[in-house]
Amino acid sequence: MLPTTEIGAQLGSVLADFDVGAAKTGMLATAEVVAFVAERARRFPFPLVVDPVMVATSGDRLLEPEGEDAYEELIAEATVVTPNADEATVLTGIEIGGEDSAVAAGEALCDVGADAALVKGGHVGGEQVTDVLVTEEGTTTITHPRVDTDATHGSGCTLASAIAASLARGERLDEAVTAGVDLLSQAIRYPLDVGEGPGSVHHLAALRERTARPGSAAATEEIAEALSAREASAALPDPVTVAGATPYAEHASEITVVEGIGTVGAAHGPTGTEPAFAAGPDAETEKSAVGAGKRPNSADADATGSAVDRTAEFLLAARDRAPELRFVLGCRLDVGIERALDTLDGPVVETESWLGDDPTGNSAGTSETPVAAVERSDRDRGAGETGWIVATDPAVLVERTIEVSEALEATERD
Repeated sequence: MLPTTEIGAQLGSVLADFDVGAAKTGMLATAEVVAFVAERARRFPFPLVVDPVMVATSGDRLLEPEGEDAYEELIAEATVVTPNADEATVLTGIEIGGEDSAVAAGEALCDVGADAALVKGGHVGGEQVTDVLVTEEGTTTITHPRVDTDATHGSGCTLASAIAASLARGERLDEAVTAGVDLLSQAIRYPLDVGEGPGSVHHLAALRERTARPGSAAATEEIAEALSAREASAALPDPVTVAGATPYAEHASEITVVEGIGTVGAAHGPTGTEPAFAAGPDAETEKSAVGAGKRPNSADADATGSAVDRTAEFLLAARDRAPELRFVLGCRLDVGIERALDTLDGPVVETESWLGDDPTGNSAGTSETPVAAVERSDRDRGAGETGWIVATDPAVLVERTIEVSEALEATERD
């Protein structure tokens, strides 16, 4: 542990040389360091995010007992304090078992002097994670699906740092917290396998997603071109759509959809795919953005927009179950298509069971990644029956589509 004189010298050098927009504290380890940082924080003219690092995800204590008492003065200087459930219990004496107790702990931390408290729910059990932000204006809850992984090393530090970065850009606290939670969710979903431990969160997942968009868009268009050249989609009942996701796709805006395979197609691409879809005046394709989070079959959506949105929606839902899936072809489901899908080498799932509460529900009775899916009519969503062919690789999707097309043609000849 560095002596406080060295910490003070480093802090002085940074503040003298940079226009600091926000700061974040992390593992301080001793009561002496906590008290020193608290004293210096009283003079900070910028937002301060206090991550009271006391208890690791593993349950290990990361702060000497005397340091726990010293944290009260530092919390009083915080723009926002971001304890996990265990740390909130240490700081307030309140056992965190759900939203109500998290709110109570957050209010107690604000009473100490923090402008706001974000009590994180990652250490609380359940399929959903609920983070609670308490401010003087009220309480905001942020609920998001729990990612089933042990590779969460660095998650608390990442969230606090993301919040500090957003505050430094001048964003409101609620916006900074929401953006931080979104960034962390993606970082946890696509972890880095490093060292001998369970792995760490991937801080650059969002950046990697954006840089992967042109390649993903090009691969999707190449699938459509390959199928058109082979006339492999001619036997498939319209409408036929092909979609591709980046390796880190989380939203519809990160999906490229090409529709009208075998005819004059239209490419609907994510932001950042200009190189893949840059076209001259004689090009047969047009591009538009699939809106992030847009739901299919909205009141103003025509049949074309509905098919595009439904394809993007299905691929995102499928990736929730099997993140390795990146490409899909969809077409109208009929008896012939359903029989042809069953000829593929691998499980064919029913979307209602696979994407619902029973992730292993499929016709093959296995939990392995499916090769195709059958979607029955859903009047509540306005969705028709659809057959989906899925793959992790563009070439595999083309190969499977050709197999289905040949099976259909063989059936028609018989």
